[in-house]
Amino acid sequence: MNYKALPKIDLHCHLDGSVRPETIFELAIAKGIQVGPIEDLKTSLIAPEDCPSLDEYLKRFDLANQVMQDEDSIERITFEIFEDAALENVKYLELRFGPLLHVLEGLSLDQVYKAVIGGMNRAKGKYEIQGGIIIAALRTMPVDRLDEMIEIGAKYLDKGIVGFDLASSEVAGFADKFKPFTDKARNLGYKITIHAGETGVGQNVYDAIDLLGAERIGHGIYIKDHKAAYELVESSQAVLEVCPSSNVQTKAVASMEAHPINDFYKDNLLVTINTDNRTVSNTTMTKEVKRVIETFDLSYEDYKIIYKNSVKRAFTSDEIKRKLLSIIE
Repeated sequence: MNYKALPKIDLHCHLDGSVRPETIFELAIAKGIQVGPIEDLKTSLIAPEDCPSLDEYLKRFDLANQVMQDEDSIERITFEIFEDAALENVKYLELRFGPLLHVLEGLSLDQVYKAVIGGMNRAKGKYEIQGGIIIAALRTMPVDRLDEMIEIGAKYLDKGIVGFDLASSEVAGFADKFKPFTDKARNLGYKITIHAGETGVGQNVYDAIDLLGAERIGHGIYIKDHKAAYELVESSQAVLEVCPSSNVQTKAVASMEAHPINDFYKDNLLVTINTDNRTVSNTTMTKEVKRVIETFDLSYEDYKIIYKNSVKRAFTSDEIKRKLLSIIE
């Protein structure tokens, strides 16, 4: 199977985890940030396969966020991520990010949104790729600006922003704290996807769907150990945004062979394949698709089903969905 030539959909990709190392190096030098040789930088940005935890994995994002504190850098990096995806035949990409990470040196949220959307639109104008932007609240940050973040973002719901997410470190029982914000986002017209069940708490997946109204779940691995969450994912037809390589690195699973994605797929759960972080996980959609298909001996027909799961539950218009489905057919 020619994996690069396959049309692909990526519903779960983080802006700050997917920056080209060369771009980080160039921008860091320009901003006067001390960095070592480029090869050492590349090593520091990539989480090893034996990364001890999700929190350790997340440390790889710090430098990328330091260089994304001005409009030009944010626009450029967004463009480059969409460009990299388009060049490996990704037809649709939803890129997510935490807007409040990019206002630390004076940018307004409005400027941040315009920069990200501008980068995406520039790529869409140059390449055969469609996409949308998901804004994320980080569960480790104060909530005092979340209403503002959601309200300002709502101005761009018909201009590139498509969804709302909760991301970062996962602790048990986070849903109650964030219910007012997911309710607000949904009422304003955002689609809802929630990181849950990535690090051992299946109940969080149940709560994300039941309390927060999640249509899609980022990762969701630990429904494998939680019967009620598993059944709710099945009955609600919530999509699982599975990120195979990342799940191995963060110790959500012990190895690719132990990954439950194939069991989920055989049980007719709506699984999708995604990158999570192209740089931090040193991956591409081509690598992720190849890894899943070859590990579990899936066929092209199996891949078509997974691709169609992604299209049908993408946060986009029916017209774009029809175009994406026609490509695989």
